[in-house]
Amino acid sequence: MIDALNFADLRRSARRTLPRAIFEYIDRGTEDESGMAHNRRAFEQKRIAPRILQGASPRSTSTQLFGKTLQIPIVVAPTACAGLVWYKGEIALAKAAAQAGIAFCAATEAITCVEEIAANSRANLWFQLYLWEHQAMSEALVERARQSGAETLVLTVDTPVYANREYNVRNGMGMPFKYSVRNTLDVMCHPHWLAKVLGRYMINGGAPSFANYPQAYRQTILGGGSKQRLEHTPQLTWAHVARLREIWKGNLVLKGIVRADDALRAIDHGVDGVVVSNHGARNLDSAVAPIDALPAIVEAAAGRLTVLMDSNIQRGSDIFKALALGAQAVMVGRAFLYGTAMGGEAGALHTARMLRRELDLTMGNSGARNIVDIDGGLMAP
Repeated sequence: MIDALNFADLRRSARRTLPRAIFEYIDRGTEDESGMAHNRRAFEQKRIAPRILQGASPRSTSTQLFGKTLQIPIVVAPTACAGLVWYKGEIALAKAAAQAGIAFCAATEAITCVEEIAANSRANLWFQLYLWEHQAMSEALVERARQSGAETLVLTVDTPVYANREYNVRNGMGMPFKYSVRNTLDVMCHPHWLAKVLGRYMINGGAPSFANYPQAYRQTILGGGSKQRLEHTPQLTWAHVARLREIWKGNLVLKGIVRADDALRAIDHGVDGVVVSNHGARNLDSAVAPIDALPAIVEAAAGRLTVLMDSNIQRGSDIFKALALGAQAVMVGRAFLYGTAMGGEAGALHTARMLRRELDLTMGNSGARNIVDIDGGLMAP
């Protein structure tokens, strides 16, 4: 039975369940981690000014995004670790997203390939792309995503170089893992994860790897597979966006925008949407909080872009604030990973329902009966 009442409960349970290296990869930020605290303070400083006597029911949390109905204005964020918190965790998450009526964004660095996710779920499937140094390989992956049914491509643009995540170095977290006495003992102290996640992979085909990578570049967490590395392109520019716009006929979204002038350039390049994001404060510790950057981007876009937001969303009230400041939906990552670690598909579905309940209650107490009612007038000046 999954009895978590909130984000903090999910997090505590995941911390008990997962080896330290995997939990901290999900949970932590970068460098001094001031960015994570800043993201939370920015949410907390935004206050709601409720309208009264509006009638509290009926209420609806449904909305339209890229022509499809979402029962909650949430997209499951692309994450590299879903398949390490639960066996075939991406499939569990995608199935839960389908049940909850929200979208699921598969990741380039997933443990389960996009074809398998699509074949085993009815999810409203998006695909997140890190552009590799070999452009032809990236374009082949984009085509695989299209053939799998993805209609929205999300290009991550805020990671031109690797982040300075010192805890990953200490924990040996990477592909492959770097084993030490400490982290080996830590894994042994998590027998449930060892048996139910790593053990199942070993029995059913071998150690986990980034399944979307070409076979010639695929390394496993245990050090097997190829010795060749396939790096993200460090020369990522607007020319790459233009090329993707040429070859991708679906919705094209840029993830990692925090400046209004970059949003305007995205419009000039034919982009359909942006995710206002600082990567959950995992890349640049001193980056602006997305909730602070959001209003200027919405104003600059002036309806010409679909605007989403992510980074450290923990409560339904956080979602409400993002919507009130102009986002059309949010992406949520950590909460779903914690929920999946607790109980796979059931845990992820529990997370979605928990966030929906919190959003619904915030709406009811703020005088908003539907998503359209959530506007800037409900935010205190």
